[in-house]
Formats: sequence, C-alpha cells, structure tokens
Amino acid sequence: MSPSVARFLLCKVLGWKMLLVEPPKDEKCIVLGFPHTCIADFFIFYLYTRALGDKMNVFIKQEFFKWPLSWILKGLGAIPVNRTRGAGILKEYIRIFQEREHIHLALAPEGTRKPVAHWKMGFHAIALAAGVPVYLGHFEWAKKEISYGPKFIVSDDSEADLRKIQAYYRSFNPQGKYPERVAYLPE
Repeated sequence: MSPSVARFLLCKVLGWKMLLVEPPKDEKCIVLGFPHTCIADFFIFYLYTRALGDKMNVFIKQEFFKWPLSWILKGLGAIPVNRTRGAGILKEYIRIFQEREHIHLALAPEGTRKPVAHWKMGFHAIALAAGVPVYLGHFEWAKKEISYGPKFIVSDDSEADLRKIQAYYRSFNPQGKYPERVAYLPE
C-alpha cells in the first residue's frame, strides 16, 4: 500500500491524527503500542506506519502461517516464530534482530488485549540483548491520535525503566478503544 493511500484511509476516512510524521531513523527498534485493547490497534498502526513510508513488523506464532493466510501475514510485516520453545524464544527474537538489516517491531507491553495487572517485560529483554531502542508509541482512541512516541534507551535496571515508561504513559493516560481493558498503570 502506498503512503498516500494509507494516509488517506487513516486520516480522511477513519479520522485519525498522526502526531509524529516521521518514522524512527533507527534501522532496528521496538515500538510499543499502548494501550492495546483490540485487534483494530494492529490495523490502525499498520496504516500509520505505511502512511509514513515505514514498514512495521510483528511476531506471530508460526501455526498461522499456512496458505493463504501466510501470504497475507507476510505482506503485513508478520514474522513467524516458534512460541513452543519456552525460554529459547528470546534467543530466537534476538537472532531475528541480528539477521535483519531493518526491523521496526511492534509489541504490546501488556502482552494481550485483556486488562492485566503487570506488563510483560519481553520487550525490555529483547531491546537490551539486541541493543536497540524502544519507542513509546500509543493509540489515543478518544482523540483518534497515534504516534511512535519518544525514543527510550533501556538500561540494565528493568524495574526502573518500567517505572519511567509507565510514568510517561500515565502523564497523558491514553485511552484504548475499549477503556475497560486498558492495563493497570501503577503510581
């Protein structure tokens, strides 16, 4: 999909406003999508990245990659992963980052579309091990605003980093499409 078509669909047809109009300059990064409350978040973010001439990637379990769905998923930037490997999955994620010249990986820090008490820290572990920055992207369904957000460099202190990241999101409290599903942001 061309950037002009994606921008038309996102902004004119769906009524969204793009707060940042340039993709990250980093060849490799992780982009958080918060709050992730519905599958529509994926399609909104897909249109946003395409409108900027960027291409996002997402990890999807390999079981979904059967014809004809595999062709569609790969076209949308999906990367098949074997999630049955347990602790070895982190090594697979890092290997994927090392093998690719360009990857802008979209991840939901909640790890699900349902409300959770604690965020998954896989994004932090991947960013630290792969040496890539994290962008604090968000969906603001109440205002129909979307952004890659600011760049965040992770440290060895995952708990301190998580507090800073959650404080950033708490500062403007983005609303998901389904507000009752937004993950808890502790003080």
